[in-house]
Amino acid sequence: MLLFQNMDLFSQEPDLFSLPYAEVKVLAEKCTKCPLAKGRTKVVFGSGSVPCSLMLIGEAPGAEEDLQGEPFVGRAGQLLTKILESINIKRPDDIYIANTVKCRPPENRAPLASEQEACRPYLEAQIRLVRPKIILLAGAPAVKAVLKKDEPMTSIRGKWFKLPGTDIDVFPIFHPAYLLRNPSKEKGSPKWITWQDMLEVKHALEFHRQVDKLSVQ
Repeated sequence: MLLFQNMDLFSQEPDLFSLPYAEVKVLAEKCTKCPLAKGRTKVVFGSGSVPCSLMLIGEAPGAEEDLQGEPFVGRAGQLLTKILESINIKRPDDIYIANTVKCRPPENRAPLASEQEACRPYLEAQIRLVRPKIILLAGAPAVKAVLKKDEPMTSIRGKWFKLPGTDIDVFPIFHPAYLLRNPSKEKGSPKWITWQDMLEVKHALEFHRQVDKLSVQ
């Protein structure tokens, strides 16, 4: 796929680059490339439609995700579902969700760079197969892993970027877990800001839909 031939974000692995989704998932579920494999209950590969216009990448599975093998199913995941539904995005049909690592870090700590690097080929394969128009990055670890930017979320969220080497739009947002710790909905609060950000995402998705319609006429 030409989209990724010049992509320097990920180190390409030929054995994953041409595989179908189901086979990549099977390989990930057997992965022992980093120490996180020793403590996992289940590999949390990803969920949603393939392909899909919208993709969200978080940092790592938590306790509930580790038990169920699905991303964003705990309290933060429930809030994420409500946030998405506010702009008529339904899980799992309208979005594909994954994390930078597929196994839960101990005590829910942020994933290490080495752990994200070990999972990097799987994430690259997911992006290639999902073929999103827009990628949402939830939280600073996801932003750092994908965009290689180490800026505070308060300054980088709500801005548009391009996935290196591609035409895919990337949009950082606050992680739902952060919103749970900051429940205020007052103007200027993280939740209020996230609502503004999601309206921006809604408009961007509508723009891509219109472009797609024109391209087939």
